Amino acid sequence: MSRAEMDTLGWDSCDIILVTGDAYIDHPSFGMALIGRLLEAQGFRVGVIAQPDWRDASAFAALGKPNLFFGVTSGNMDSMVNRYTSDRRLRHNDSYTPGGEGGKRPDRSVIVYAQRCREAYPDAPIVLGGIEASLRRIAHYDYWSDKVRRSILFDAKADLLLYGNAERALVDVAHRIAKGGIAQDFSDIRGLAFARSATPAGWTEVPVDNLEDSLEGVRAKGENFVIRLPSFEQVAGDPESYARASRVLHRESNPGNARPLTQRHGDRDIWLTAPPVPLTTPEMDGVYDLPYARAPHPSYAGAKIPAWEMIRHSVTIMRGCFGGCAFCSITEHEGRIIQSRSEDSIIREIENIRDKTEGFTGIISDIGGPTANMYRQRCKDAQAETVCRRPSCVYPDICKNLDTSHDPLIDLYRRARAVPGVKKVMVASGVRYDLAVKSPAYIKELVEHHVGGYLKIAPEHTEDGPLAKMMKPGIGSYERFKQLFDAAARAAKKEYFLIPYFIAAHPGTSDEDMMHLALWLKRNKYRADQVQTYLPSPMALSTAMYHSGFNPLKPVRRGASEPVDAVKGLRQRRLHKAFLRYHDPENWPVLREALKAMGRADLIGPGKHQLVPAWQPAGTGKAGEGRRVAGKAKRPTGGKFLTKGVVR
Repeated sequence: MSRAEMDTLGWDSCDIILVTGDAYIDHPSFGMALIGRLLEAQGFRVGVIAQPDWRDASAFAALGKPNLFFGVTSGNMDSMVNRYTSDRRLRHNDSYTPGGEGGKRPDRSVIVYAQRCREAYPDAPIVLGGIEASLRRIAHYDYWSDKVRRSILFDAKADLLLYGNAERALVDVAHRIAKGGIAQDFSDIRGLAFARSATPAGWTEVPVDNLEDSLEGVRAKGENFVIRLPSFEQVAGDPESYARASRVLHRESNPGNARPLTQRHGDRDIWLTAPPVPLTTPEMDGVYDLPYARAPHPSYAGAKIPAWEMIRHSVTIMRGCFGGCAFCSITEHEGRIIQSRSEDSIIREIENIRDKTEGFTGIISDIGGPTANMYRQRCKDAQAETVCRRPSCVYPDICKNLDTSHDPLIDLYRRARAVPGVKKVMVASGVRYDLAVKSPAYIKELVEHHVGGYLKIAPEHTEDGPLAKMMKPGIGSYERFKQLFDAAARAAKKEYFLIPYFIAAHPGTSDEDMMHLALWLKRNKYRADQVQTYLPSPMALSTAMYHSGFNPLKPVRRGASEPVDAVKGLRQRRLHKAFLRYHDPENWPVLREALKAMGRADLIGPGKHQLVPAWQPAGTGKAGEGRRVAGKAKRPTGGKFLTKGVVR
């Protein structure tokens, strides 16, 4: 991270310099450390510039010019999601910064960092990676500017973009640049995006209109083909074209059958090679077994970094998610094929935590990944997996070809908690409850040994309309899980609680849907202390719904596309949020007004079946209200208070 460290190592230069918006923490939960150690293992000299002053190009020259390239990322989080709330309000903290201080990275960090690298060394190649670049690899709707932006590759003026989990691609790119520089053909490397002026000879373009019919003719001729998405100009000006491009991109996400994609931006194309093939278990083990220091860089002098405090005693056991939730970007980034580590590798990491991580008290804070319970689960039929284009393996129903056995995970849990010096192994990752109900033995194991008071769970909604747009199971799956969970807790003589999360204002959600969700919450004595308003993240299917007003989960054809009502107005978004906090007197005036407008004034009153009272406590709600009080004004009491990770 400094010239002094380079001198100590005897380096006159770095081969590759990685620029990141996060503090540098040498731990495999942080992408920069993982990539840095992987490149180091390949023999490259790697420098890290962490959270540089982006206002001055000299900060990007601190380690000199890289021999091969700059690798640029925003960090573990998208910089815009990291900095702004779903209501576009500025956050004042940053969990990936010493002291949790906000403002240490710029908006659209990847673009800004790449531009400063170019200013510092105009002829140094620039390679983009990480989630911010990955989810902006084609023309995409940007919620914060409320417009469609170009591929980030063009805005950053970079040479290459690696998308998804890119270990294999990055190693190939690094060695190839080392041998022949940046001016060569990289089109045989998966998981790559780069610019082209035109489709090369020997390739046939297939437009997205009547895609399958067009492909049949190309296949019959035995030609190489690339799918041409609607251009940036088209998707920026036509919401239906945007929805069509989104649908095709997501259908071309299976490494077993995905085809290359191209999209015109002015006089140039962005070219996407097929998605990367998932890492094998030995490859995953190799990545996680690298010699991490498992600590923040010493230059931070012991300052607390909230993200590190959260994960320092946790273990990642797998990657990917086959859930395909429309609002989530995990599948677009990590893929839907689960990549699992071996038990031995996981146990070695637990032992390293025990022996090398300062402050370890015997508690593994989490053993999981994007979800808690998809470890070693995948398609039972390799041929079916190769040809499948379903966006989800569990919606609308769990696929008959999916291996839902939790036995390997149960075995892993038992082995992990038997490690000497380990007192308890917690499960803090979200449990996929529709899978868990397939294994009562897993739920029993979870409750008896791996829950500490509460367990977070994400039904997201109760009504079929919004759940269908989210690609989430019906609330009945959650209720079956709750029955099994509560029964296991009673049998173990433990008082545990489920913390269900819900989303307000998701596309396809009506005011009536939110009203019914609020009534469900009241019947079940749930009171949400913190709620999540839908945030349209780049590339997600729900984002296409939000922007375009069409449903990309169904065929998108001119004049025959399924419309989706997007909840966009601030007033309606706040109303949906208010329904989730029906118990808060501050929300009662707006809820009463909405219920009357919906013809549901019968839900206003003191009854158990009613949602909000007719009276208003003094000093609450809108100005001018709060004077009419029937009886003594009280805040509601009783029930369960749900928070993002805290039970009150």
